[in-house]
Amino acid sequence: MIELSNVNKFYSTRRGPRQILKSVNLTVGPGDKVGILGRNGAGKSTLIRIISGAEHPTDGVIRREMSTSWPLAYTGAFQSALTGIDNIKFICRIYGVSVEERIPFIQQFSDLGDYLYEPINTYSAGMRARLGFAVSMSIEFDCFLIDEVVNVGDSRFHEKCRVELFEKRADRALVIVSHDAGYVRAHCDRAAVLVRGELHNFDNTEEAFEFYTNSLS
Repeated sequence: MIELSNVNKFYSTRRGPRQILKSVNLTVGPGDKVGILGRNGAGKSTLIRIISGAEHPTDGVIRREMSTSWPLAYTGAFQSALTGIDNIKFICRIYGVSVEERIPFIQQFSDLGDYLYEPINTYSAGMRARLGFAVSMSIEFDCFLIDEVVNVGDSRFHEKCRVELFEKRADRALVIVSHDAGYVRAHCDRAAVLVRGELHNFDNTEEAFEFYTNSLS
């Protein structure tokens, strides 16, 4: 289980502290498929980084009893001066998994070929995202985090991503943050709506979609 209790997040700005998340409460159990809807700038990416552990809340309690991925296709942790292969080795060591067992899968899945042996700073944004997604899929987690629609590469790569995430890992928990209600409807069985930093939880997805639509007006 992943549980957030009264989580707040402030950022310092030139005009003083700015509150991004306000007393957020969220529970994700094994196998849950949870969508978090919100317009651009609502704080969705901040929330998912906090759930992943990539960022800390200003205050509040986070309890994690499931292994949690970083946001899929997130590439901010890559060291740009290192090659793709060296970054893979580094990430595998952090998570305590075998490098040798994962490199063949990442090579096949990412379709990057010899570019895996080139520095990350020579990659396009799409190449970085493909590598990020491939590395994410090479390590098994209890809960996968998705920041916006998984939209990496061409249609063939989209289909590979869909099969790996939504079919082969159908038993895993998912947290999807998005402004796309259709995407959340397709993949989630409950939803919450983030409005001005406050998270409104709903057991019924249709109620969440109605609340979200009204919040946009």
